[in-house]
Amino acid sequence: MTGPERNPDGVELIQGIPVTELAGQYGTPFYAYDAGVLAETFDTLRELLPRRLEIFYSLKSNPNVAVCALLARRGARAEVSSLVELRTALRAGVSPNDIIFLGPGKSPEELAACLEAGVHSVVCESFGEIATLDRLAHGLGVTAPVSLRVNPEFSVKGSGLTMGGKPRQFGIDEAQLLGREDLAKQYPSVRLMGIHAYMGTRILDEEVVARNTAYILDMAERLADRLGFPLDLVDVGGGLGVAYFAGERDLDPRRLAELTNPVVEAFARRHPGTRMIMELGRYLTGRCGTYVVRVRDVKTSMDENFAVTDGGTHHHMAAVGIGSFVKRNFPVELLSRVSDDAAAAWNVTGPLCTPNDVLAKKAELPPLRPGDLLGVRRSGAYGPSASPVLFLSHGHPAEIVVHEGRSHLVRERDLPEDLMRKQRLPDFARPETAETAAP
Repeated sequence: MTGPERNPDGVELIQGIPVTELAGQYGTPFYAYDAGVLAETFDTLRELLPRRLEIFYSLKSNPNVAVCALLARRGARAEVSSLVELRTALRAGVSPNDIIFLGPGKSPEELAACLEAGVHSVVCESFGEIATLDRLAHGLGVTAPVSLRVNPEFSVKGSGLTMGGKPRQFGIDEAQLLGREDLAKQYPSVRLMGIHAYMGTRILDEEVVARNTAYILDMAERLADRLGFPLDLVDVGGGLGVAYFAGERDLDPRRLAELTNPVVEAFARRHPGTRMIMELGRYLTGRCGTYVVRVRDVKTSMDENFAVTDGGTHHHMAAVGIGSFVKRNFPVELLSRVSDDAAAAWNVTGPLCTPNDVLAKKAELPPLRPGDLLGVRRSGAYGPSASPVLFLSHGHPAEIVVHEGRSHLVRERDLPEDLMRKQRLPDFARPETAETAAP
């Protein structure tokens, strides 16, 4: 994957388009997604992994319908966790048979929508959820295809956030499932058909991914045999990470394939009819996105440099540090020019009334000035959808996709009238006028 290009004026280009041109056309701040990087990331992994291991795009990482559609055109399926994500995947052209729905606390409306759409599997996270789905399916006169999300006894080392091996709201404890041998017969309108486990996220070690995959496949065999249902589906999670911070490295997809493929292929030989899934979100979209902001003001405070921009953590909460106790910076660069001046430490902040609104702390950047465009790299995952976009009523930023040398607005920025439209001022709170004031 090649680095970004610049024109003779030092302005960064996205597929040949100057970032300054995009900023002039769409305003700042905005997210820019490079469809070429997105396609290259997906295609490389798809080429290296066995065809039996299907790639399901986790919409939670970036729920933009255009991003989902671009991946669907290349063969990605969809993993969704809300009614809107389900509708997004369908609108993006994903077949219902290539959609799974998971997540704790599903509403009856979401479960009914899954049954009505005919998704491939509903991944249930508790015995109570299975019972609810059984009642809904009975009322609709259908059979619900159910995979069991397992909270394994095994715990992964080497992930940014561990999802198994501890008390969790996710899934059913492995030990609890082993004690329910009658489960497949207990709910007449449910067809148990699969196992799902998600061990952790932001994994940057190929050996950890391979070990997780082997453990989940073995666990799936044991549980399906113990509970007495055909193993039509196994979802091995994924959790593949992206290197954001100093000292991290990206996963090597070839090394990942060398370690993981033998495990997948051995299982496939034992279970030729089982559908095998790997969920990927951040890994697919993270590197394709840049959050572009404009410097509004520069100042010093107690000998530290500050660049105050028009964007901040209300659009990019992940830049706070992704669960880290110590602030670590996403890669940040000056996009609108080059400078031969010596770099210095800059705090890049936003317009929010909180000291936590820091996109980068003491980042090494050339001397900055008002009007400069800065880019927060690797911002294609968990951007605005995982951020408090309504803080100070700023609203959602614009999102664009650059595809084959052309830019496309794929989400309009929120305008003040958009944010005010859904608010209601009741009669008792209306300001008094001369006509309505009491005498």
